[in-house]
Amino acid sequence: MSGPETANNAASISSFIPLLTLGFPPNGVLAVIFGALLIQGVTPGPTLISDHPDIFWGVVGSMVVGNLILLVMNIPLLPVFVRIAKIPPAVMSTLTVAILIVGAYTINGNTFDVAVMVAAGLAGYLLRSIGVPPAPIVLAFILGPIFETNFRRSLVLSDGGFGIFASSPTAVVLLALTILVLVSTALPLVRQRRRTLEAEN
Repeated sequence: MSGPETANNAASISSFIPLLTLGFPPNGVLAVIFGALLIQGVTPGPTLISDHPDIFWGVVGSMVVGNLILLVMNIPLLPVFVRIAKIPPAVMSTLTVAILIVGAYTINGNTFDVAVMVAAGLAGYLLRSIGVPPAPIVLAFILGPIFETNFRRSLVLSDGGFGIFASSPTAVVLLALTILVLVSTALPLVRQRRRTLEAEN
């Protein structure tokens, strides 16, 4: 059990590196954290350490303290965690939904917040049932407005010229990497789709 738990903690903590240093959330959970920081007026990225050192070192310190507390708690409470894992999924999901409803209502005391939460949950369930991962959608909601704002700002600076996006070697390299990632992701899907059509015919 120690091996999977160690790998889980290492993956969870290391995923904060691109968020805090580059301002890019690598998954849906950190996209939510990214959005929460933006709401508070904190922009994660290369200037986070200089602009908000208290938040940066607070996150780092919380990771250290959290792992120490986790180590102390896991040893005596391991039998309890095993019993919790044996709870039927129907009971666990019911308790989870109840806690989420109470939490959504107590923030503003508004039933509309609960309705929004239920609608988002149903939308996520439907998307997952048809094979659409929710993480890219969360990232799109968080990063979309930022992308649009900076895109319009760049076009204003260049008087509507798209050449500004390739005006420096760094921009060219980033564009090339973006295209490479898109192509390398799309090609296997196209090949798989073609093999499926050939098998059906």
